[in-house]
Amino acid sequence: MSKTNPGNFFEDFTIGQVLRHATPRTVTEGDRALYGAVYPTRFAVPSSAAFAASVGLSPAPVEDLIAFHIAFGKTVPDISLNAIANLGYAECRFHQPVVPGDTISTQSEVIGLKQNSNGKSGVVYVRSTATNQRDEVVLDWARWVMVHKRDHDAPAPETVVPDLADAVAAADLLVPAGLDFTSYDDVAAGEPHRFDDYEVGEKIDHVDGVTITDPEHMLATRLWQNTAKVHFNTEARPDGTRLVYGGHVISLARALSFNGLANAQLIAAINAGAHTAPALAGDTVYAWSEVLDKAETGAPGVGALRLRLVATKGRDESMTLRGDASADRGQKYAPGVLLDLDYWALVPR
Repeated sequence: MSKTNPGNFFEDFTIGQVLRHATPRTVTEGDRALYGAVYPTRFAVPSSAAFAASVGLSPAPVEDLIAFHIAFGKTVPDISLNAIANLGYAECRFHQPVVPGDTISTQSEVIGLKQNSNGKSGVVYVRSTATNQRDEVVLDWARWVMVHKRDHDAPAPETVVPDLADAVAAADLLVPAGLDFTSYDDVAAGEPHRFDDYEVGEKIDHVDGVTITDPEHMLATRLWQNTAKVHFNTEARPDGTRLVYGGHVISLARALSFNGLANAQLIAAINAGAHTAPALAGDTVYAWSEVLDKAETGAPGVGALRLRLVATKGRDESMTLRGDASADRGQKYAPGVLLDLDYWALVPR
């Protein structure tokens, strides 16, 4: 009997199956430093212990996406080791900030299955929950991933597609305990634009771009202990390329959004996310945002912006999301769009 783990294939999943993922991972200051080395992030709360303390957060939390990447990485050996692509996210809530010293563990439940028409793969839907060393929920989310079948002749399971919410309701956002933006320092944060300066429907071109390299995206993906073969092994894809981890594109786009959204300090929720095209080494990633909604919170001086963050291959100054269906029937996204991410961020009022 082999002692190695081949990973689960589509036919290995069943509705209601619960997977407890190895291994717990303790967050350190090294994670903060490496995140800043890989992504051009400059948000003040995770960058400055003094700034974080001035808004009621001490010790200073790490970037919200560090927690997401670590928790997500835990799920890969059981869910997406044999993935073709990670397809999307929904209903992701950040319950509390993660600080150095916290240990994150993750488990998932299979909530949906749908075999593809080619009979060679299928889509697996899971709901994952990450907890800290006190068994407190740090974040939870749903995602769906396309996974190879081991046996193409294996019978298709009953199709179950979960009913996922279009967005986390503003009333269900969780604001970190003690967060207080009433004495917020605009100069230290890097921009004067606050809650009232943004209008629903407004689009922001974040201007800057970052070119992806193979060593960089593979280093980042290893940092999160994400073992999916397509990110490292040139033999895992027919074209011989390494597919960039979708979360790497999310973090690049989030970091680029600082220019125009520097005061969007904390991610409260991810409503939906779609990786609309593969990213590869050599691609230059740009980003733009659209303000979708605004909401009050009960925390002093804190508002919430619902934002669409779009990453593109090459800069699109027109900030076009949807393709021309008349030119290419069924085209959903404009050429060059890599990521469509809908999220809530906490900002000073």
